[in-house]
Amino acid sequence: MSYIAKPKVTHPGMPKNKLGLYARDYEGTVSTLCAGCGHDSVTAAIIQAVFELGVEPHMLAKMSGIGCSSKTPAYFVSQSHGFNSVHGRMPSVTTGANAANRELMYIGVTGDGDSLSIGVGQFVHAIRRNVNMCYVIENNGVYGLTKGQFSASADIGSKTKKGEANNQEPIDPVSTAISLGATYIARGFSGDKEQLVPLLKGALTHRGFALVDIISPCVTFNDHEGSTKSYAHTRQFYHHVTDIDYIPPSEEIKTAYAEGETMPIKMHDGGTIVLRKIDRNYDPTSRAAAFKYLRERSNAGEIITGLLYLDESRSEMHELMGNVDTPLSQLPLDGLHPGKEELKNIQNRFR
Repeated sequence: MSYIAKPKVTHPGMPKNKLGLYARDYEGTVSTLCAGCGHDSVTAAIIQAVFELGVEPHMLAKMSGIGCSSKTPAYFVSQSHGFNSVHGRMPSVTTGANAANRELMYIGVTGDGDSLSIGVGQFVHAIRRNVNMCYVIENNGVYGLTKGQFSASADIGSKTKKGEANNQEPIDPVSTAISLGATYIARGFSGDKEQLVPLLKGALTHRGFALVDIISPCVTFNDHEGSTKSYAHTRQFYHHVTDIDYIPPSEEIKTAYAEGETMPIKMHDGGTIVLRKIDRNYDPTSRAAAFKYLRERSNAGEIITGLLYLDESRSEMHELMGNVDTPLSQLPLDGLHPGKEELKNIQNRFR
C-alpha cells in the first residue's frame, strides 16, 4: 500500500467549521483503490461528517482490519490516531483501545468479508458489549482484494463476473445487529451522500454501538449485470425508510425537509437527530417491527436504507462495567495496581 500526501490547497472563501478547520484538513492520503470504487465515496462522506461535527483530529481513532475497505482509514483525517489490525480482529482491538481511553471518538471501517466471515464472532461481541463506536461496513458482496470470490453477504442468485451464481444464504449485518441488540442501526448507499452524511454523524455521536452498513459496489468484480450489489441494481431497488438530519446543539434547529412528518430524538450528548418518516407505519424505535419490516422488504427484493433502529435506553460498555470516568490510560500505575494482598484475595475467589 502506497501513501501519497495530498497537496494542501485551500481557498479563502471555503467554509470553516467551529474549530476553524477546512474540510481539506480532514483528508488523508491519495486513494489507491480502483477508479469509481464506492469506498472512495464513503471516505468523502466520512470526511464531510467529521468536518461538520467539528471533531478535533487528535481525538479521533480510526480502526480497520484487512481488505479493500480497511484501506479507507488512510484516506481521511491524517492527523488522527489509527490502527490497522489483522483480518477480522478490528472489533476486539477497538474494544481494548476504548477500554483504555474512553475520551476518543472511535470509528471502525471494515468490509463484509472482514466482519461477516472471519470476523463475525468479533462483530457479535462488540454489539453484545455495546462498545461506544461507529462501525462502518463497506458492503460489496465480494472479496475484491482476492479477485472477486463471493463473501458472506452475497445474495442468493447473485452472479460473479464469470457467471457463477451464489446458492448460499447471505448474512445480513443489519438484521443480525437488530437480533443481537445493537443500539443504532442504519443502512446507506455509497452513491447517496446526502443521506449518508447525516447517518454517519448520528452514528459518530451515538453512545453505544452504532452500525452503518453501506452498500458500496466493487466496480472491478461486482458491478455487472446479475450482481445484486452493483450500482444499477442498488439504484433500482433501494428504498428510503427514514431520512435524518443531524443538528449540533450549538446551532439553531432547522430541518431541510418541506414534506412529511418530523420526529426529533435527543442524543445523549445534547445533539438532536430529526427523523422524517417516509413510511408512516414504520417505527425505528421498535426492535420487533424493524426486524419484521426488514425481512418483508428483503423478501420483496428491496434494499432498505435510512435509520432503521435506535435504542437510547441501553448502557454502553463503560457504564455496564462500572468504570471510572478517568480513562485508564491516564491513571497512575499505583492506582491501577491493587497490591499483592488484594491480588491474592482476587485469585482465591477463583480457586
